[in-house]
Amino acid sequence: GLQESQIPSVVSTRVIETLSYLSKNSPRFCLDVLTETLYGAPSGSEADSCFEQILDLLALPRFSKSATNLDQLLAMVEVNGIADVGRDGDEETEVSQKEMDSVAAAGKELVDVPRVVVSSSRLQLLCSTLKSETCRDSAFTKVNTIARRLCRIDANRSHILGELASVAQALGEDAIRDLRVLNIRLSDVVRMHHQMQTEANDQNDSETGQKNRWNPSNAVTLSSSSSELKLLRVLQTLQSLCSVSHVEDHSSKKNEGLVTMELVHILRGINLDDLWLQLTACLKAVKILEGITSLDETKVGEEGEDDGEGDGSHDEARTDGGDASSEDNDGAVAKKLQNSSAGFLTRFLPVIEAFFIANASSTREEAAGLGEPNTEADSPDKSYDDGIEPKDGDFSNLVGGKKVLSFVAENRVLLNALIRNNQALLDKGLRVMVNVSRCRSFLDFDVKRQWFKTQIRRLRQQASRRNGSLRLSIRRRHVFEDAYHQLRLRNADELRSRLHITFRDEEGVDAGGLSREFFGILAKEMFNPNYALFTSTEDGCTFQPNQHSSINPDHLSYFRFVGRIVGKAVADGFLLDAHFTRSLYKHMLGLKPTHHDMEAIDPDYYKNLKTILEFNLADIGLDLTFSIEDHSFGSSQIVNLIPDGRNIPVTDETKGRYVALVCQHRMTTAISSQIKAYLDGFYELVSRDLIAIFTPRELELLISGVPDIDVHDLKKNTEYNGWKATDPEIEWFWNVMFSLSRSEKASFLQFVTGSAKVPLAGFAELQGMRGVQKFSIHKVAGSNGALMSAHTCFNSLDLPKYKTEEETREKLLYAITEGQGAFMFA
Repeated sequence: GLQESQIPSVVSTRVIETLSYLSKNSPRFCLDVLTETLYGAPSGSEADSCFEQILDLLALPRFSKSATNLDQLLAMVEVNGIADVGRDGDEETEVSQKEMDSVAAAGKELVDVPRVVVSSSRLQLLCSTLKSETCRDSAFTKVNTIARRLCRIDANRSHILGELASVAQALGEDAIRDLRVLNIRLSDVVRMHHQMQTEANDQNDSETGQKNRWNPSNAVTLSSSSSELKLLRVLQTLQSLCSVSHVEDHSSKKNEGLVTMELVHILRGINLDDLWLQLTACLKAVKILEGITSLDETKVGEEGEDDGEGDGSHDEARTDGGDASSEDNDGAVAKKLQNSSAGFLTRFLPVIEAFFIANASSTREEAAGLGEPNTEADSPDKSYDDGIEPKDGDFSNLVGGKKVLSFVAENRVLLNALIRNNQALLDKGLRVMVNVSRCRSFLDFDVKRQWFKTQIRRLRQQASRRNGSLRLSIRRRHVFEDAYHQLRLRNADELRSRLHITFRDEEGVDAGGLSREFFGILAKEMFNPNYALFTSTEDGCTFQPNQHSSINPDHLSYFRFVGRIVGKAVADGFLLDAHFTRSLYKHMLGLKPTHHDMEAIDPDYYKNLKTILEFNLADIGLDLTFSIEDHSFGSSQIVNLIPDGRNIPVTDETKGRYVALVCQHRMTTAISSQIKAYLDGFYELVSRDLIAIFTPRELELLISGVPDIDVHDLKKNTEYNGWKATDPEIEWFWNVMFSLSRSEKASFLQFVTGSAKVPLAGFAELQGMRGVQKFSIHKVAGSNGALMSAHTCFNSLDLPKYKTEEETREKLLYAITEGQGAFMFA
C-alpha cells in the first residue's frame, strides 16, 4: 500500500472522520471492524482485524506527533464496537422470544459481540500513548476509556496492567531525577535566604526593609515536569482499572474510591518511595522559604498523632487558626502562601496528587466514609472527643497506611493553600482529606466551609430548577406557628429551593433582608419556654433539648421543624443567634459526647463527677449503684443505667464506666427521642456526609457565626457614597460606633443587615442581594437632623448631616432601638 508520506494529511483526516461517523451511526460497521480484516475477508488465524490495524496507526508519526490527529484517532477507537464487549465470566443474557420477534419486526438481528483479544505489542503501543508529549487531557480520557473496555477480557487485562506498571516505573524514575535536581536548586536558595537573613540582622532598619521586600519565590525558576504529569495520568488509569466498581462492573456510592488488592501489588512492584522522599524534601525547602518553621510543623504533626484522649483542646486550637478571620499564625501563613507561592505549589501539584493516588486509595468497604458511625465509640466504655478515633482506625484500609497521615500533618499549611487556589482538589486528587476523619482535622475551617458551600450550592440549584422558589407568607406576631404549619408538609427537595419571605400587611420585597429577619425571629422563638422544647444551661447562653418536652403533645414534630430550620439556615448561609450545647453539636456530627461536655451543661454536677474519678469512693464516702434518681413533674423514680443497675454497686474499677453511663443518660438517653426528631429534620436539608467534615466548635461557628463584632473590621470594609472617610460626620459616626456596648453593636448590625451575626470570614464577605455586598454609608441630601434609615437587602445606611457627635449618637441609638420592630422598605 501507500507509505504514510504519500498520503496527504487532509486525506487521512477525512478517512478517520468517515470511520468515526460510521462507528457512531452503524452498529454493523462496528461489528465488522472487530471481526473483518482490512480487505473484507473473514479473518484467519494469522490475519489481523480492522480494529487491530487501526491501533497500529498509533505508531505512525502523523498521529503520535500531532495532538489533534491523535485525539481524532482515539475518538474513533473509543466509539467503536468495544463499548459493547462483555466481561469474561459473565453469564449469557437470555433473550425472550418476544424480544426476538420485536427485533425481527424492526428489520434488525441479534448478534454476539466477539471477545476482542489484542496482541501485547498493540496494547503496549496504546499504553505508551500516555507518556507521549502529544497526549492531552482529552486524549488521556479516551485512552482510559479504551483500556477499561479492553480490560473486560482477562487476556487483555493482564497485559494492560503490566504495560501501565512499566510505563509508571519509567516515568517515576524520570520524576525522581527531576525532583532531585530541583531539590538541589531549592537547597541553594534556602542557603542564600538564610545568609540574607543573617546579614540583615547585622544591618540597619533600612537594609532590613530591603530584605523584607525580597520574595524567595522569585529566586528560583520552577519549570514544570512533564514526567510528573504523565505519571499522574498513568496512576489515575491504574486506579480506574483496579477500582471495585470497575472490576465488579457496577457503580455504587459505597464502592466509590475503593480499589482491589491488585493495585496494591502493582504499586509495590513500581516502588515510588524514593519519589515521595524527594517530594518531601522539596516541600520542606518551600516551607523554609515561606517562613513556616520546622518547629511549627512538628507541633502540627504531634497534634495529628494524638489519640484523642482528653478534652480535645488541641483540636479547637487548630479550628481557630483555620478561620479566615483569625489572627492565628498558621492562618496568616496560609494567606501569604495563597498569594506569593502559587508557582511553588502548582509546580508540585501533579506529584502531590500522584502521592495520594498511590497511598490514599481504600482497599476495603469498611473504609472510613463521611459520617459513618463509629461503632467502637458507641460503647459506654469508649469515647473519642472531637471525633478523633483510635490511631489505626482510618488507615489500616489505605494503601499507604499512616504514611498518608504523616504527609498531611507535615504539609498541612501547603495543602490548605493549594486547596484554597483550587477547591476542586477535594473532589478529585485530595478527596482523602475529606473522606478520612483523621485527615479532616488538618483542613482549615475556611477551606472546609468553602467545600461545604460548594456541595450545598449544587443541591440547592438542582432543587430550584425542579421546584422554583419556596414562598412563605408570615404574620409577624406568629412567625413560629405560621412557618411550622407551612413547612411541615413540604418535602426535603422543596425545602432546598430558594426562600422568599413576605410579612403580611408590610411592604418590602425579599432580596435577602426579610429572610435574615425571618431566621432571626425563629432563632429566638425556638427557645421560647412556652413551647417547652429547650432548656438553658447553667450560664444561660446555650440550650439543649428539654427532657420533659413531652408536656407539649406535638413536641417531636416541633423538634423536627426546628432541625429543618437550622438545616435550612446552614444550607442557605444564614446565621442564627442560637447556641446549642457541645453535646448536641456532637450528636449532629455523629460523635459520642464525653463527660467533659457535662461541664458546660451543669458545672457543679461535672465537678462531682470529676471527684468520683479522681478519688477513691471509700475516701469520699460514696455508696453508688449503676442507677440514678430522675425527678420529673414533682415525682422521682430510679432509672437503671444497666440491667438491674440499682442492685449492682459501683467500685473503683468500674467508676469510669459509671460516669460515662451517667453522662450518656443526661446528654443522650433521656432526650434520645428529641435528638432523633431534631436530627431527622436537620439531615433532610444537610446530610450527615456533608456536615461530618466539621468539628463541634466549627459547627457552632457555621450555625451561629463569630460572636464578637469587630468595629475596626467593619470600618475597613465600608464603602461611602456622597461622604468621604475624612468628613467630620463620618469620624463622629465611627467614634460613636466604637463607644457602643456589645449589645448595642449587635442591634446596629441587626438594623443595617437584618442579622446580628458577623459573617464567618468577617465583614469582607457580608452578603446582600447581589452576593457579597459590603456595608455602605449614603449621604442623604436636604434632610439635616433627620433619623438614620437602613436598607437591609443592600447592607446600607442612609446618614443625614448632623451638627455634633452627640447628635449623631442620639439619632443612631434612637434608630437602632426603635427601628427594629417591623420591616418597611428593602
